[in-house]
Amino acid sequence: MAQAATLTRENRTITVDFHDETTYFGLLGNPHAFVAFVLAFLLALGFQLLHKASCSAGGGLTRHSHYARVRLGGLTIWRIQCTACKAVFTVLPHFVLRYRTMRPDVARDALLATHGGLSLEWCAVMCHISPMALYRLVSALGQQSVVAVLTRCGLPLPVYLLADEKHSHCLTGKVYLPTIVSGRVLWHLGYSASKSAAAFTESYGVFQRAALEHDPSYHVRGALTDGFDSTTKSLRTLFPGARLGFCLRHALNKLPDKLIGVSASVRQGLRAKFHALLHRCRQRKSLRVVALGQHLRHLANRIATTVGEEHGERVRQWFQAKKVGWYAVLADPQMPAMSTVLDQAHNAIDRKLFAMKGSHHPGGGQGAFLTGLAHLYNLIPYQRRALNAGKCGVEVEGGRVPTSDWMLNLQILTSGGYQAIPAPPNH
Repeated sequence: MAQAATLTRENRTITVDFHDETTYFGLLGNPHAFVAFVLAFLLALGFQLLHKASCSAGGGLTRHSHYARVRLGGLTIWRIQCTACKAVFTVLPHFVLRYRTMRPDVARDALLATHGGLSLEWCAVMCHISPMALYRLVSALGQQSVVAVLTRCGLPLPVYLLADEKHSHCLTGKVYLPTIVSGRVLWHLGYSASKSAAAFTESYGVFQRAALEHDPSYHVRGALTDGFDSTTKSLRTLFPGARLGFCLRHALNKLPDKLIGVSASVRQGLRAKFHALLHRCRQRKSLRVVALGQHLRHLANRIATTVGEEHGERVRQWFQAKKVGWYAVLADPQMPAMSTVLDQAHNAIDRKLFAMKGSHHPGGGQGAFLTGLAHLYNLIPYQRRALNAGKCGVEVEGGRVPTSDWMLNLQILTSGGYQAIPAPPNH
């Protein structure tokens, strides 16, 4: 007999800021005041609750039940219910972490140390916690997708994006982190043991499915890559109408490698000419693609004259293989030209990921752990001396966060029971 498919339960936990514990315990004795406080908090956030799909707009909220959290000394946790669709929401006070006995202030220090690059061992020593407890905390934050959290912050889905894969190691094996970045925020951070186009398509498909769930009409107009074959094939499969470009900075770094046996000074001189060539083409207001094609031919001839016809022919073949992607960058002014921001994000994530030994086994929960790290990257404010000091990546990109406290924002946005209010239609 065929078994019925198990339905996935929606996580309808909502974190509410009660300001202090005294206010929370005082409201427990007054159900009407408790529900009114939650409603006021919802209005202040500008969020909607994650009701059932069949819910109408005429429903209200009422008290449902309560239970005692034994591991927190018998702390009373309330549930409220929608009177229309009967969806039940667990109200979690701000001083409690979901399924964790760890205090938020302890978690704040540990996550900040982790984000700064410290290993699990150092975080455990400094914060007096178990290394596995920190690993599980980050993984718990990663249960909510990056797309869902960022759209709650009012960020639109990226029309132009940067896609690349980070090559790293798990024990002795090579692993890959397919990543999507737009501006200063990570929209996707995946994990793959294979570098095949099928594996990357599956990883990037997680982002596509989450984006289409939020906006069924979503489509990508352009994507910038470093030209890696599996990445370009996977993006063409997922976004067939998108313009695919190749990073110009990667092109600058690759040119010296094509000049085998040439002195370093000559290679750097030719690289400088290539840099000037790309810069002049990007500064043009029109016919940028035509200008690039002409300048590439002249540069290849100059290389053949300077260091020999063999080197010139090798560079011509490389130009021929890559120029379509460079043309795509120059043909669309809105297309990103360089993947510097993505490389910075990869370096930051890589320093944290494999300093955390919880990820050092192939069967670990790398997906949830990496998603948790992506939330930290997007929501923890920049350093004091940075250009955007005091702002997180979401704020730099024009999004809004619920409060001025990044730890509380992390709790609210990853709790699962909230959803963004849909934007009004444009007429």
